[in-house]
Amino acid sequence: MNERFSRRNFLNDGLAAAVGLTLPGLSPQSASARASAPEESLLVIGPLKGYTPQIGTLVSMLNYNRDTIIRSVKNLTMAQLDFLFDANANTIGGLLLHLAAVDKFYQINTFEGRQDFNEEEKKEWGAAMELGDAGRKEIKGQEVAYYLDKLAAVREKTLAELKKKDDKWLLAVDPVWSKQMKESINTYWKWFHVCEHESNHRGQITWLKSRLPGAKPAKD
Repeated sequence: MNERFSRRNFLNDGLAAAVGLTLPGLSPQSASARASAPEESLLVIGPLKGYTPQIGTLVSMLNYNRDTIIRSVKNLTMAQLDFLFDANANTIGGLLLHLAAVDKFYQINTFEGRQDFNEEEKKEWGAAMELGDAGRKEIKGQEVAYYLDKLAAVREKTLAELKKKDDKWLLAVDPVWSKQMKESINTYWKWFHVCEHESNHRGQITWLKSRLPGAKPAKD
């Protein structure tokens, strides 16, 4: 397959998913128009009102990733969310709660300076954070609204706290993690990791959806 054509299709699919449209093609003119859209557009990565420049740029990436995940799962049934591909897999519901747990962990770490959940938080988030056998056993029997509400509640706090911070805080190097990893790690990397972590699990969710009973064959 022509590499240029493949890249164009990949870009078009991503744009279509972001705006909730199925587009047979996207002309250079329409792509250019989106590039000049208002800052509130999910397809504009950059500073956002209410945040310092670097934090706003980070938030624009977090917002885009989260929107694609919500669009991917919002119409799934409980049975689909609980579907277990094999004994070692995670369910889509488990992955969604895992995303909320990871967001919660980086909240307590970067906003409060804690290195672990407290006992109450472990009861709420432990299985979701670790997944594995505990996740397969405990995370099931919920409608999609349950997972979306959890994701929204945690992210709402994350965004509220980020509005209180500045770029100096975001760029600051964490001495604890840097010592453990034997290389410098800053707060920006931590929240970038949250972003890439969601991208990784979005790919897993897409794969699991293509393996649901009755699913249409995957295109890729």
